[in-house]
Amino acid sequence: MGLFKFIKSVGEKVFGASEAQAAPADTLAKEVSKHGLNVNGLDIQVSGNKVTVGGSTTNTEEAEKIILALGNTLGVSEVESKLIVSEEVPAAVMYEVKKGDTLWKIAETHYGKGKGAKYDMIFDANKPMLTHPDKIYPGQILRIPPLA
Repeated sequence: MGLFKFIKSVGEKVFGASEAQAAPADTLAKEVSKHGLNVNGLDIQVSGNKVTVGGSTTNTEEAEKIILALGNTLGVSEVESKLIVSEEVPAAVMYEVKKGDTLWKIAETHYGKGKGAKYDMIFDANKPMLTHPDKIYPGQILRIPPLA
């Protein structure tokens, strides 16, 4: 799937992580598992603040969520995906949350003026990493799915 960039000084604080380096591979695997993401043969390699993830999953959406679950943790600046997907679906746009953003504002930016109510699509596309529409933070990377 490629290489994805993240801001290493923001994100979920997991055991063993710091701004200088990502958490150990086993801790990151627990983070993926915590979110209930579907991946077979999960293989995580950590080198400083770069994480490489492999394995197989059901579709592009699930692969993107795995990448976000790893990348939105403290200490991770890059996630290289070697995930194999069974079903290719249109890829989402990856968006970095800016100060003052809301899901409504992001929806209007990506889907057009007057379509802020589509924020629920963005929220749903980022579950289970997002637990509430108001709990986003600057530097966080979100999936912005295409309109159906």
